[in-house]
Amino acid sequence: MHIAILTFDGFNELDSLIALGILNRIKKPGWRVSIASPSERVESMNGVVMERHIDLHAASSADVVLVGSGMKTRDVVADGSIMAQLRLGPSRQLIGAQCSGALVLSKLGLLKGVPACTDLTTKPWIEATGIEVLEQAFFAQGNVATAGGCLASSYLALWVIARTEGIDAAASAMHYVAPVGEKERYVTLAISHIEPFL
Repeated sequence: MHIAILTFDGFNELDSLIALGILNRIKKPGWRVSIASPSERVESMNGVVMERHIDLHAASSADVVLVGSGMKTRDVVADGSIMAQLRLGPSRQLIGAQCSGALVLSKLGLLKGVPACTDLTTKPWIEATGIEVLEQAFFAQGNVATAGGCLASSYLALWVIARTEGIDAAASAMHYVAPVGEKERYVTLAISHIEPFL
């Protein structure tokens, strides 16, 4: 199972790295989580520089693709050379987007007839593309999911784990990262967001 997290310049660290951390709670042969970007290095909105694991071409053949968000997502969707590298297909992949990452899915035509979750800043831009924005943290239809709010990236990660490894594996991953003394509440809340969409 190969999971690619698309991460562009200006990325939000919480979106890409929370998902990376939770997804890597699965320890089994063949399970791999990669940061994918169009350049060898990307710089976050707060100046964190990170090296990619794979390029966008390799990400397009992953079993799961999650699209992170950031300050420059509108620049990304306007860049034809970047968008041309993305060959995503929900018939063969699980695909998710975090906050402004929904703009990428919209540009690729993957949200036609599908409502989306996103952050408050991105909401009017998504609505301008004709997509309904839901006032909730997570939504999935078939193999396409969106999440709104930085910490909702954990819901995307749990959805991927639940879809590929089962709900118990997702609950276990969340239990590990949840705050001590609050683990059961965190797990119950997180699972309640994704379970209706499994």
